[in-house]
Amino acid sequence: MAGISTVRSWVIDAVLFTATFIIAIVVGVGLVVPVSRPVFIVAIVGLVIVAVGTAVARLVTRPDHLKAMQSHQILEIADRSLAYLRRGLDADTAQEVCRLALDESEAAAVAITDTECVLGFAGIGEDHHEVGGPILTRATREAIETNEHRILGSKEEIGCPRRDCMLRAAIVVPLEMRGEAVGTLKFYYTTPRLLNETQVIMVEGLARLLSTQLELSELEHQTALACQMELKALQAQINPHFLFNTINTIAMLIRTDPATARDLLREFASFYRRMLQDNEGLISLRQELEFALTYLRFEQARFGDRLTVRQELSPDVLDTPVPAFILQPLVENCVQHGIRPDSALTITIDGKRDGRAVVVRVADDGMGISKEDLPHVLEPGFGEGLGIALKNVDDRLKGHYGLGSGLSIESIEGRGTTVTITIVVLPSEEVAE
Repeated sequence: MAGISTVRSWVIDAVLFTATFIIAIVVGVGLVVPVSRPVFIVAIVGLVIVAVGTAVARLVTRPDHLKAMQSHQILEIADRSLAYLRRGLDADTAQEVCRLALDESEAAAVAITDTECVLGFAGIGEDHHEVGGPILTRATREAIETNEHRILGSKEEIGCPRRDCMLRAAIVVPLEMRGEAVGTLKFYYTTPRLLNETQVIMVEGLARLLSTQLELSELEHQTALACQMELKALQAQINPHFLFNTINTIAMLIRTDPATARDLLREFASFYRRMLQDNEGLISLRQELEFALTYLRFEQARFGDRLTVRQELSPDVLDTPVPAFILQPLVENCVQHGIRPDSALTITIDGKRDGRAVVVRVADDGMGISKEDLPHVLEPGFGEGLGIALKNVDDRLKGHYGLGSGLSIESIEGRGTTVTITIVVLPSEEVAE
């Protein structure tokens, strides 16, 4: 079908040239031979119409114009379908994409399949091309097996068992993930005459974009799972050292200060219950701060006067929604890596608004980080333990709040470290649920 657009352009040019030539002869004769005024006016008007028609036809059939229209169609469908395909390829998302593609194309019907059944169908034949039914077209199975498109030019090739089905032609293009066909995109037509080069290129281009969206959806899903696993691992990382240290502290206080030991034991039970809960949603910064301060109370019971905690957060930031478990890992780092064997440590937590952003700082005056290590502290696997605490917090902040949000770290060896949390809050996210 290569060159169809060019042939069509030549045909239009030939027709317009013939019409122009005939009208020009009539006009020319009218200039030298007496011709009735109405005939002469009609010839002049016809010549003008043909001239305008020629310009319009050349514009419409121009290759770059066709490509522009085709690209616009593809991008419009892909853009509107993104919200659905981010959820993956299933019956609900496929049906929505089919309806979008039908609205924006010249197809009589649009279908999407996986490797076994029809996931979505919209358009002519919707009453009997059942969603959820098995793939009937042999060419569709061939497209999946070979990962190559198929063009069907007859009702028999489509394979619909209904004799009154109006679909007479189709383009079948595989949908891919990681180089393997996971389904097909099918555009149906009522006549093979509509199977032109433009339609084939458009369906192939759309299938490539939809395939890319599916791969991005899968990548987002895998990233979310990895982040959740890191969060669980981060929670588990606290358990051994913190658990035994706190229990030992409470055990000593039972002998010296039973009342304090009893209070700490209650708080410790509540703390661990909260830590083991599902923490994938958002909570208020107030709740996250309380959780971090509870952790520090246990450490103060352990270190006594050697650990001082100061906090000053502006009241207008306390209701900001934040991912759970973002402050506790930072204050834990202060204690574990900042405190010196022979001197005190002060941890300061403060926060305020800065335009659209909420800025929270966790600072200590401890041992600090060396110049060599500082550029690497947000790299996965860096540092002691699992090496994922700071990276996990940074990833979750960026993943939820986007560009401009995340962690930044400043440190001077021997003088202390400051970790800054920046949260760019949208108007709809001003108050935590």
